[in-house]
Amino acid sequence: MTVYFIGAGPGAADLITVRGARTLAACGVCLYAGSLVPRELLAECPPDARLVDTAKMHLDEIVEEITAAHEAGLDVARLHSGDPSVFSAMAEQMRRLDAAGIPYEVVPGVPAFAAAAAALKRELTVPTVGQTVILTRIAQQATPMPEGEDLATLGRSGALLVLHLGARYADRIVSELVPHYGEDCPAAVVAMASRPDEIVLRGTLADIADQVKEAGITKTAVIVVGRTLAASEFRDSHLYDPARDRHTC
Repeated sequence: MTVYFIGAGPGAADLITVRGARTLAACGVCLYAGSLVPRELLAECPPDARLVDTAKMHLDEIVEEITAAHEAGLDVARLHSGDPSVFSAMAEQMRRLDAAGIPYEVVPGVPAFAAAAAALKRELTVPTVGQTVILTRIAQQATPMPEGEDLATLGRSGALLVLHLGARYADRIVSELVPHYGEDCPAAVVAMASRPDEIVLRGTLADIADQVKEAGITKTAVIVVGRTLAASEFRDSHLYDPARDRHTC
């Protein structure tokens, strides 16, 4: 018996990986993260599979479900939205499974920031403009941020920032980033990325918070801030340089 932490992708049911779908179809128990997981994916489970919505369950209850499946000899699909390596609360579950001696594997998924970039039709790393992407959040009614990971510190890098779980606090985010990026810095918000009700907002730090309020976006969104969002004057990548020695690839 094995627990499979599966990334369900950012929202569209067909953005789960082939491996993820195949694994889901072979598990007798599926624990899924409530409305964050496309309902269509549950149809991939075996007809007699036990389906458990974990949206209102605490960690002990989730582990109890997994332990019961383990004792019954059933594989478990633990279905998380996006990719389970980022803001999924997978680490504390794995710690409990390690202590209980229950084996597990991780099946990666398409992360929200990748779906947001696709919706924006932008490459997040552009030659001579920006080559660094920082995935982060802010401390607000959640686990405090570690020392040195506040927006003021991260903003000094000038790197492209992707902020999760922060749409409700867009005003605060803007106020903390303007001193480092300037009001004219390109910014975007993508809510419900890849879903039929996807919302894409484009602007600058001067107006993006007002756009978020007007659109009524409070959750299931990422905020993206950085110069690569509007980059147009940049040199071509060395990857396609005709002078490049392709025998070194």
